[in-house]
Amino acid sequence: MKRVLVLIIFAFFSIDTAFPKPHYEKRKTALITGSISGIGLSIAIEMAKAGYNVVLNGFGDVDAAVAQVSAFGTKVIYHGADLRNPAEIKDMFRGIERTFDGLDVLVNNAGIQRVHPIEEFPVDEWNDIIAVNLTASFLTTRLALPYFRKKGWGRIINIASTHGLVASVNKAAYVAAKHGIIGLTKVTALETADSDITCNAVCPGWVLTPLVQKQIEDRARQKGASIEKERRALVAEKHPSGKFVTPKEIAQVVIFLCTPAANQMRGSQLVIDGGWTAQ
Repeated sequence: MKRVLVLIIFAFFSIDTAFPKPHYEKRKTALITGSISGIGLSIAIEMAKAGYNVVLNGFGDVDAAVAQVSAFGTKVIYHGADLRNPAEIKDMFRGIERTFDGLDVLVNNAGIQRVHPIEEFPVDEWNDIIAVNLTASFLTTRLALPYFRKKGWGRIINIASTHGLVASVNKAAYVAAKHGIIGLTKVTALETADSDITCNAVCPGWVLTPLVQKQIEDRARQKGASIEKERRALVAEKHPSGKFVTPKEIAQVVIFLCTPAANQMRGSQLVIDGGWTAQ
């Protein structure tokens, strides 16, 4: 009887350690900026599916985003830091430290867009675009690296754009910021090259996000055309594939960059653009 009891206890211990109950303190944690909708939300969902705790950030329907990401059993928190404000970014990292004792993956995704010819570009709009699309990524990287160095592992993934590699008219601030992100990615990769910390950029072409949908609606209004006609025209101008990139496709590339297969990818630009830059 004693032998049977020992075997039962051993069997229970083996099962419990082989299939531990989810415990968020033992999971890796990922911060995705601009993750309440669009590409960022898709990345957050895929990170949760992969078992990461998730820190959401951005503006929009926060409750819906939290519910979608929480559905996969990981710990999800939200911080509404305005990425134009360094103090709010710092406060977001304090919250991450209080909840998770640090960070493992940083995805710099947040972005805004305004379209004007250079001589008509409002200076305040230029400053906002540079602040959100470029400076914020410097600030989050600066705050994340000490955690990564302490843990001996980390991933920084910057969502750049095809506009980080080529230009389009009337997008001076956006193109300048995205080219800057590519440069920041390369410098970060070199400064962490002797460690298990990596930094890479993902460069999507046209993605049918709320940001792009607004551009389509503006084009339709200016030309007196239908939104559907301008949607087809927009993607046909750049993508030989004739198709938009999907947020999920981008999210799955982000997941790949967090796997051991990407250990020696450092300072790379992964282009997902339907053939745009192959022309």
